[in-house]
Amino acid sequence: MSLFNLAFARASGGAFVLRIEDTDRARYVADSERQIYQTLHWLGLDWDEGPDIGGPYAPYRQSERLDTYRPFVQRLLDEGHAYYCWCSTERLAALRAEQQAAKQSVTGYDRLCVGLTREQRAVLPGFSDVPVVRMLIPDDVPLTFTDLIRGEVSAPRPDDQVILKADGFPTYHLAVVVDDHLMGITHVVRGEEWISSTPKHLLLYRWLGLEPPAFAHMPLLRNPDKSKISKRKNPAARLTWFVEQGYLPEALRNFLQLLAYPPLDDEHEVSSFEEFVAGFEWAKVNTVGPIFDLKKLDWLNGQYLRSLPVDDLTDRIVEFAVREGQWSSVPDPADVALLRRAVPLVQERLVLLSEAVPKLAYLFTADADVKVDPEALARIADASSVVAAAVEALSEVGEWNHLAIQEALRQALVEGLGLKPKFAFAPVRLAITGSTVSPPLFESMELLGRASSLARLEQIRES
Repeated sequence: MSLFNLAFARASGGAFVLRIEDTDRARYVADSERQIYQTLHWLGLDWDEGPDIGGPYAPYRQSERLDTYRPFVQRLLDEGHAYYCWCSTERLAALRAEQQAAKQSVTGYDRLCVGLTREQRAVLPGFSDVPVVRMLIPDDVPLTFTDLIRGEVSAPRPDDQVILKADGFPTYHLAVVVDDHLMGITHVVRGEEWISSTPKHLLLYRWLGLEPPAFAHMPLLRNPDKSKISKRKNPAARLTWFVEQGYLPEALRNFLQLLAYPPLDDEHEVSSFEEFVAGFEWAKVNTVGPIFDLKKLDWLNGQYLRSLPVDDLTDRIVEFAVREGQWSSVPDPADVALLRRAVPLVQERLVLLSEAVPKLAYLFTADADVKVDPEALARIADASSVVAAAVEALSEVGEWNHLAIQEALRQALVEGLGLKPKFAFAPVRLAITGSTVSPPLFESMELLGRASSLARLEQIRES
């Protein structure tokens, strides 16, 4: 939602407002606000007004605006659009269970408290000493509204929504209506699960004599089996998961854009946020819940990784490796310099930032600590003899570079021993990297240097 909010704000010359809606104290998590700041900044979705930077309509935390909402609640009570409800949570739970057991087509609060004074309600069962305030939904409540994405939309009839809880905090429904008005919000972009709540919000705007904003309800993301993505069951529903895996923010931003918006054309799925903003139209937004295809994201991320300058990519790999514990918090400058030279060896093969350090780990391992796969070594015929020939040939190499290394090994192993390149270089690769699959062999040996390369080969020769 934030991506499309920001895109529209930039396209229309408006402001993108970040408001912390923290009135549900039962679900409040102390660290969540910090995570919101970090993840949105990481994704490049920076706001113009918000709790951390202020703005003309501060404060931007709803928990700091409680005095703002009370006059609006009192007005609704005074004009008969709302009423006090003293029903206990136990009575409400029993009522829901009874309605479900009876399979009633119309469920919700039964309006036991409507028209009753506190004293009258207190003599009835299921009384709570501290009341909530509920909307009194009229019989003729309008159930259709115009959506920027979907056109004319019909919603189910709402029940008597609680707008002020027993703890004195407003619910989302009242708070957003009041805040959107007071903060000059002209457009609200949210998920389609809020379509059913929109008639309640429009009623509140009408009752309070306020101009409603325009609404755009985005489609919800789906799993490959078309089920709704759950934060509890799918780690990819957490934005921090993408940071931890090693995705680039610009790739994820591009991917999220494509989930609900067409590419510039069939040949240009990779596009910048600026290009997205330049052609933004609500009419282009897809109304069908898009499939969250991680394979597509992996492809996009690879495209972005390959397009980065080597120095930029290296810096991002180092930042990731330090943050996620692949490297120490203060990496050795010599290691960083070696990584910078090695990155071109793996850049074309990278899908995630997290893969770079493991792929190049052999370059940062002491020669004696290189672990050679014993099963792979056993599958190579006469590995010791091949490596012995390699050592002899490499000992004669003058300038130690990948071209000279390749030519010396080709002459000694392919032409000298009559081996096919696949079999000739396999034991050398195994000795140098510990694996039969690795980044380019000759370039790796150049980076390791003559002494380390020969030392690793000697270990295979002597085994």
